Amino acid sequence: MSTRVDPHVKILDEQVARRAKERGIDVLVYAPHFTRLPEIRERAARFSDDDLLVVPARELFTGSWRNRKHVLALDLDEPVPDFLTLEATLSELDRQDAVVLAPHPEFASVSLDVVDLNRRPELFDGVEVYNPKHLGKHNRRAREVARGTGLPAFGSSYAHLAPTVGEVWTEFEGSVDSAGELHGALRSGAPRRVFHRSGWTHELRRRTEFAHLFWENSVEKVDRLVLSGTEDTHPRHPAYGGRFDDGAVY
Repeated sequence: MSTRVDPHVKILDEQVARRAKERGIDVLVYAPHFTRLPEIRERAARFSDDDLLVVPARELFTGSWRNRKHVLALDLDEPVPDFLTLEATLSELDRQDAVVLAPHPEFASVSLDVVDLNRRPELFDGVEVYNPKHLGKHNRRAREVARGTGLPAFGSSYAHLAPTVGEVWTEFEGSVDSAGELHGALRSGAPRRVFHRSGWTHELRRRTEFAHLFWENSVEKVDRLVLSGTEDTHPRHPAYGGRFDDGAVY
């Protein structure tokens, strides 16, 4: 027996859940941008059933928008905001004993690099080696990063668009029937293999996801999410009670 896990999707609705099941995915990790942890947990529970387990997570934006680096965190006890320094983010994840993964390493200007990973390797539980938004050279470099750090590999659909769900998965040996079992498998470096689909439809979906990057990095979005200071995951939002002010970059 094995379990197909898509360790990182950004969207979750009826279409996404249906597509995951049609593609044979057993577990989805739901980590949307700029959404607080309680809302993520509630939505993940809503779409979990006997055929699909949805595990809540956060992809954290560390540093400033111009120099941001993404960190994927599972098994959080408490909400963590975006736009803290990388050091402050990692210290908080260490305090919570979270599962910490490096998505799309050394990709564009939004990713952890090998220096970041080697600075505190004991905090990280995996490196992504295949991502549809990557070009071929990016996936090759990601594999080099995984080998160079000795961290376990994973691959995800990183789906921002529903058709991409199920294009990539990480297959673990044995069953994964709960969020706790997934956290344990990631922490322990449990045996797994990374798979992805191929052919012209896979290439089309990869290119469509890559094109989606332009909207993700639009000036309008930066103004709305960063400069307003009122977004739910802004470090100075009242919900955090000033706890992260010292590590905030905005």
